[in-house]
Amino acid sequence: MKSSDIRKAFLDYFASKGHEVVPSSPLIPGNDPTLLFTNAGMVQFKDCFLGKDQRSYTRATSSQRCVRAGGKHNDLENVGYTARHHTFFEMLGNFSFGDYFKEDAIKFAWEFLTSPQWLNLPTEKLMVTVYAEDDEAYDIWNKQVGVPADKIVRIGDNKGARYASDNFWAMGDTGPCGPCTEIFYDHGEHIWGGPPGSPEEDGDRFIEIWNNVFMQFERKENGDMIPLPKPSVDTGMGLERISAIMQGVHSNYEIDLFQALLKAAGELTGCKDSENKSLRVIADHIRSTSFLIVDGVLPSNEGRGYVLRRIIRRAIRHGHMLGAPLGFFHKLVPALAEQMGDAYPELVTLTAHVQKVLRLEEEQFAKTLDKGMGILNEAIAGLKGDTIPGETAFKLYDTYGFPFDLTADVARERDLKVDEDGFNAAMDKQREMARAAGNFAGNYGKGLEIDGSTEFLGYTQLENTGAVKALFKDGVAVEQLNAGDEAILVLDETAFYAESGGQAGDTGFLKANGVVFQVKDTSKEGKNHLHKGVLVEGSVKVGDQLTASVDAEKRQSTAIHHSATHLLHAALRKVLGEHVSQKGSLVTYDKLRFDFSHLEGVKPEEIAQIETIVNSQIRANTEVTTRLMNIDDARESGAMALFGEKYDDEVRVLSMGVDNFSVELCGGTHAKRTGDIGLLKISSESGIAAGIRRIEAVVGQAALDYIAREEATLNSIARALKGSADNVGDKVEQLIARSRQLEKELDALKSKLASSAGSDLAANAKDIHGVNVLAARLDGADVDALRTTLDQLKNKLGSALIMLASDADGKVTLLAGVTKDLIGKAKAGDAVKECAPYVDGRGGGKPEMAQAGGQNAAGIDDALAAFSRWAEAALSA
Repeated sequence: MKSSDIRKAFLDYFASKGHEVVPSSPLIPGNDPTLLFTNAGMVQFKDCFLGKDQRSYTRATSSQRCVRAGGKHNDLENVGYTARHHTFFEMLGNFSFGDYFKEDAIKFAWEFLTSPQWLNLPTEKLMVTVYAEDDEAYDIWNKQVGVPADKIVRIGDNKGARYASDNFWAMGDTGPCGPCTEIFYDHGEHIWGGPPGSPEEDGDRFIEIWNNVFMQFERKENGDMIPLPKPSVDTGMGLERISAIMQGVHSNYEIDLFQALLKAAGELTGCKDSENKSLRVIADHIRSTSFLIVDGVLPSNEGRGYVLRRIIRRAIRHGHMLGAPLGFFHKLVPALAEQMGDAYPELVTLTAHVQKVLRLEEEQFAKTLDKGMGILNEAIAGLKGDTIPGETAFKLYDTYGFPFDLTADVARERDLKVDEDGFNAAMDKQREMARAAGNFAGNYGKGLEIDGSTEFLGYTQLENTGAVKALFKDGVAVEQLNAGDEAILVLDETAFYAESGGQAGDTGFLKANGVVFQVKDTSKEGKNHLHKGVLVEGSVKVGDQLTASVDAEKRQSTAIHHSATHLLHAALRKVLGEHVSQKGSLVTYDKLRFDFSHLEGVKPEEIAQIETIVNSQIRANTEVTTRLMNIDDARESGAMALFGEKYDDEVRVLSMGVDNFSVELCGGTHAKRTGDIGLLKISSESGIAAGIRRIEAVVGQAALDYIAREEATLNSIARALKGSADNVGDKVEQLIARSRQLEKELDALKSKLASSAGSDLAANAKDIHGVNVLAARLDGADVDALRTTLDQLKNKLGSALIMLASDADGKVTLLAGVTKDLIGKAKAGDAVKECAPYVDGRGGGKPEMAQAGGQNAAGIDDALAAFSRWAEAALSA
C-alpha cells in the first residue's frame, strides 16, 4: 500500500466507527505557549481532554503533521543517522473525549491492523505492552482479543519513580494521566534486538507502531491519583513507520514518500546512493521546512524562525558535502508537493512562496558557509582534546550564522564533542547584555475573579441599562466606589465593546442620578467586560443600575477602520499572493495597523494597486453581512480564521465586498455598508521583523485629513521652489541634478587640493633607514580627501610609511599607508592598532592601507608621535 492509501484507510476506518474526521492543525500550536511546534496528534484536542472545550463530537480521528526539532521534543541530531527519526512526520490518531475507553480503543486498533478488510497484518508478527498494574487492559488483550500471554509484556515503573514508566503517560507533573498500551511489530530474527522490557529492547527488531493512552486519573500536587469522571483516549501511530511495514521495508527512508524525495535530491546533488546519510537529511528536511513555511514560519534568529533556519542550513551543508551546486534545496519543493499535495493542498498553493523563502535563505547562507567552515576547520586543527569549546561554537553562530547543530554535525563526523554548556552560557550572556529595559503597562484587570458573564449588546445598540456585578479598586473587590476613585466596573450586560481581535475597547460613560463614571477603556476578563475608568461624580454600589452610553462617534470611526482592515487583508492576498496572512492588527478610531507575512517590501506600484482595489470595493457600497455559523461549517464555507485565535462552536462570519470579496471570522463591530468607510489611504509600509511587514492606513474623515496635510506639504514645497503642485516633481528633479553637479565639482576641487597638499606634505617626510616616513594632520579633510592625499603621497615618495590624521567636526580619522615593497616589514593595520587608542578609537584594514576612527581630537598629536615610534621600530627590526 502507498502511504497515501494507508492514511486514507485509517481515516475511513475510524469514520466508519463514528469518528469525526478532523483536518490536521497547523504546526504552530494555537493557544498553547508551552509548545514550540505541534508534536503529536492530541495537541489540537488538549482543551477537550482538560474539559475546557466542548466540541460537537465526542470521538475524532486525524492525520496530524508534526515537527520535532526544537524544545523538549527534538529529534534533529538523530535525523539521517537512524532508520526512524524525522524532523517532520505524520501521526495517525483516534480520540475519545469521555466516550469509549479501553475496550473499544484496543479492539479498534487490533481490527484495523489485522482485519483482511484493512491492513491485514499477521497477528504472529505483533506483540503488545501494558502498564504492569493495568489488569483491565491485560485482560482485554488476552481474554477478548485473544493475544497469547507470551505476547503481552507488563512494563512497570522503569524510570525511577511511582508511575514513571514507559507505559504510563502524563500531560504534566499534575493533571490528566493514565496507563497506556503499545503495539509492536516484529521485523524478524535477521535484525538484532529484543522485545520491549528486555535488555536488547533498543534494537531494531521490535518496533513500536501504535500507542493507546488511557487518560484515567487526575494527579494532584500531593501525588494523589483521582479517577477522572470522563476517562478519555488519545492514540498515535506514525504513518511513516506503518508504511514501512506495509511496504515490506525496514527503514522509513525506503517507503514511497521518501524514495521519490531521495531520487529528486539525488538528481540535484549528483548523489545516487539512496542510503547516503546526507541525502536522507536533505529528504527529511525539505518536508519540515516546507510545511513550517506553509504554516507561516519564516527564517530568523529567534524562536521558531531560528529552528527553521537551522534545519534549512543543516540541509544546505549536507548538500555542500555532496558537492551540490549552490541553490539546490528550494528546487525540491515541487517534488514534495507532488507527493503530499493531495493530502495537503495548501502545499501546492504556496509552492512558489515556499521556494522563494528557501532560495533567499540559501543565498544568504551561501555567503557565510565557506568562511564559517574554514574557521571551524582551523579551530579543530588547533584543538587540544576531543571537545570544541563552547565559545568557538557561539562565535560561529553569532558572527557567521552557523547554527549550533551544524557545528555538532561536523564534530560528530570527526568523532569530536562540542561544549554545549559553554555555548549556552555564551548565548545567555549575550541575551542578558542585549536585553533592553522596557516600560510595560500592567493589566490591572488580569486575574480578577468574577462569576458569570457579561452579555454584550453592542452589535445592535449603543446604550443600555445594566446592573453592577462587581467593583474593583487597585485590583481588589470592593462594595462601593466614591468620587475620584480609579476603578474597574463590571455590568451584567453592556453595549461597550471590549478590546479583542485588535479592535480597541469602547469609551464613554456609565450614568445614573448623581452618578457619572467615565469609561476610558473596556477589556475582557474571561467572559466579563471590564469598564476601566474613573468615578467623576457620586458613589456606586454593587447592585446599582447604571445607563451605559458608548461614545458613538468613536465607535463608528473604529468600526469603519475595522471593516477597512478586512478589505485590506483581502486586497493584500490578491496583489501579493495567498501566502499573506495576518500577524497582528490594531484598530482604533483614528487609524488602523495591519501586520502580515511577506518577504520583501511592498513596492509603490503595489501599494497603489492595493489602495485602488480597496477603494473600488468601498465605492461599490455593498452590504456588510454577518452570519452565525457552526465553526466547522464556517471554515468549510471558506471563511478565513485568524491563526492562533480561539473560537467558540458558534462564530460570526463577516462578509463584505462584491462577490464576497472578504469573508472572515470576526467578533468585532463593523460598518453597515462598505460605502460607510468612505475612503482608504495607506500612510506607511515598513518591515518590523524577518518576513513580517506592517501597513498603517486611515479611512473616512481621518483619510481626508491625511490627504489635506499631504497637499499642504506639497504646496509648501512647490512655493519654496517657485513652482506649482503640477510641476513640483520636475522642480525637485532639477534641484537634485544641480546638487549632484555641485557635488562632482566639489569632489574635483578636493582632489586638486589633496594633490597640492600631497606635494606640500611630501617635503616633511623623514628618512629612516632609507625609507620615507611621514606623519601629518589635515584637519577638516574627510575620508575621501585623506585617501586621495595618501595615494598622491605614495606615488611621490616611492618607498614610504605614512600616517594622516584629520579632525572634522569633532570626528577623528587616522589613515595609515604602506607601500607594497615594505609590506613584509610593516603593515598598515598594525599601525592603526598602535595609534588608535590615543584618539579613543579603534580600526583595521589591509596591509597596504588601514583606517581608524576616534572621538578624542586632543590625542591626534600623540597618535602621530606614536606612529613615528612604531615606524622606527618596524624598520629597525
